[in-house]
Amino acid sequence: MKSRGLILKVLLSVALIIMFLNLSCTIAAGGRHTVGIRPDGTVVAKGNNDDGQCNVDDWTDILHVAAGFSHTVGLEEGGTVVATGNNDDGQCNVGGWTNISLVVAGDWHTVGLKSDGSVVATGKSDQGQCDVLGWTGIQQVAAGGAHTVGLESGGTVVATGRNNEGQCNVGGWTDIRLVVAGYAHTVGLKEDGTVVATGKNDEGQCNVAGWTDIQQVAAGRAQTVGLREDGTVVATGRNNEGQCKVSAWTNIVQVAAGGWHTVGLKDCGTVVATGSNDNGQCDVGSWILETMSDEPPGTYHLTISGAAGGSVTAPGDGTFAYCQSEVVNLVAEADACYEFVEWTGDVDTIGNVNAASTNITVDGDYFITASFALLSYDLTTNSTTGGLVTTPGEGAFPYDCGTVVNLVAEAEEGYQFVNWTGDIATIGEVDAATTTITMNDNYSVTADFVQIPSSINWLLIAGIIGAVVVVALVIFFVRRR
Repeated sequence: MKSRGLILKVLLSVALIIMFLNLSCTIAAGGRHTVGIRPDGTVVAKGNNDDGQCNVDDWTDILHVAAGFSHTVGLEEGGTVVATGNNDDGQCNVGGWTNISLVVAGDWHTVGLKSDGSVVATGKSDQGQCDVLGWTGIQQVAAGGAHTVGLESGGTVVATGRNNEGQCNVGGWTDIRLVVAGYAHTVGLKEDGTVVATGKNDEGQCNVAGWTDIQQVAAGRAQTVGLREDGTVVATGRNNEGQCKVSAWTNIVQVAAGGWHTVGLKDCGTVVATGSNDNGQCDVGSWILETMSDEPPGTYHLTISGAAGGSVTAPGDGTFAYCQSEVVNLVAEADACYEFVEWTGDVDTIGNVNAASTNITVDGDYFITASFALLSYDLTTNSTTGGLVTTPGEGAFPYDCGTVVNLVAEAEEGYQFVNWTGDIATIGEVDAATTTITMNDNYSVTADFVQIPSSINWLLIAGIIGAVVVVALVIFFVRRR
């Protein structure tokens, strides 16, 4: 790491090194992908790879990465440049560039700052975004959707390209130490730590007037991100995908803003991300990257899994990298018919191993598992006078949750089954003597029976008896006369 730092000093002037540390050097966020430099100078990428923008596995000795909408650029230690991804407009035609000290990527163009302060550019230039050949004395460059910005040595700014939203109206800016460009807006960090912005502001991406103590800025498609001197982060602009949800971030040393996501590099080299993850561009939790520090804090990996019956929803199932002594929230959620039991594995620093929601302090490489158990419920069956429950019988019977239990009720002679009563919500047919019940809780059910009415016509019999009695009485009184 120290040898790479010496190469940096050879390539860049003291002023440029100061500027470089204010840039997102080792992380970059593109349209739907994220790129990072490991401590050994190799590169890792995640996200959309439809155009090969994540094909960086063979890159080595990389000092700086940049990401466009669907291409990726890397600055090599010798001042040369590599690129991969969409090249429909020639944005990856950087093979002949030399003496480059900084590279940036717009949506469809690429810009390089040479060590002598001049600038080169390649790619789409329908709006003049690549018209930089006359620029001199440039300390830093930025590339947006279709415009390019240059920071001059005196702290003033130049810009070229599309200006339909005023994104190139930077002529009056002074005392600027860093510039960044979003899709249609431009942001400048001033020497006093305040921020200025110009361009499209339909979603508040330029509402930075109140920011103070800022040490780095980043601009995405419609969001602006600021890194404070205390390592916390602020953001403004479009937040439909959660790309501005950075208020809880701490110990951040670099930020990058992409199309619909935002990325932060922590002081130990681990990475946090928020926003759209439809292509996996935020799946960077296992990364450990270069921090530009000779002695970054220690890092460890936490590997988490959920046993059968549930999953870990925070931070998720998988392997994640964390700074030493970082406190990580753990949340386990049981599937239907299961309950959380405990955390197992390297559990010494877990707050409460028996709680589904707890935390763990990461002081080593840990492996933990969330354990779950299948729930069991009791079915209590009984009957009214006139019959019995023959299946499963009468009494209390234990079953695993989700079990479908057969119910059979049989009536005694002279009685008939009516219906099932009690906890009948999961009974198939409550009016059927033979049916089923699904065990999702403790249930008590009763088979109801009624006596069958007699088929004898007692009224007719009573009438006949009455008639016989009358006849008998008549005969009796007649004979007495």
